[in-house]
Amino acid sequence: TFTPGNLISALGITGIAIGFAFKDIFENFLAGILILLTEPFRIGDQIVFGAYEGTVEQIETRATKMRTYDGRLVVIPNADLYKGTFIVNTAYATRRLQYDVVVGNGDDIATAKRIMLDALHRLADVEQDPAPDVLLMAYVDAGVALRLRWWIKPPRRADALDLQDKVLEAVKAALTAHGIDLPFPTYQVLLHDQTEASDG
Repeated sequence: TFTPGNLISALGITGIAIGFAFKDIFENFLAGILILLTEPFRIGDQIVFGAYEGTVEQIETRATKMRTYDGRLVVIPNADLYKGTFIVNTAYATRRLQYDVVVGNGDDIATAKRIMLDALHRLADVEQDPAPDVLLMAYVDAGVALRLRWWIKPPRRADALDLQDKVLEAVKAALTAHGIDLPFPTYQVLLHDQTEASDG
């Protein structure tokens, strides 16, 4: 009872099933080729994709392998990378870092800015072009928030963390030496005696 029409139907259903099964494989393969051709990032670049951040170690036809900074391997399908949004931290020669410093309400803002910039200018690893700057960002509970911004080269994470440590240490020492207050949140707790007759 098996006819040529049954054979064609069986092949058609089989072809559809195979097509669905290999859809992701073909999609990742094509995305891998496009990534290799367009080079939005290269091996050795440091990227951020979703919740993952690390160094690209290998770009294969199906997936891209990334080593996180804590030594774990992340395998990302190429189609997800090609269609998604990612950040390439090492795409350019320089990179800007920033940190918010809170000074006391009673301190002179212009003086605090000058002290912070002087501390940055004394660090050889901080780029002077573009020049670092300090911006008044907000009035917060503990004082005034100043945003310190500076540029570094090269922009790799290890270098960024090392230089940020030097910047924050130098800024803290300079502000303290000039008597600038670095306040922290304080709380006042009032205890009420509830044994009085008026309290019921």
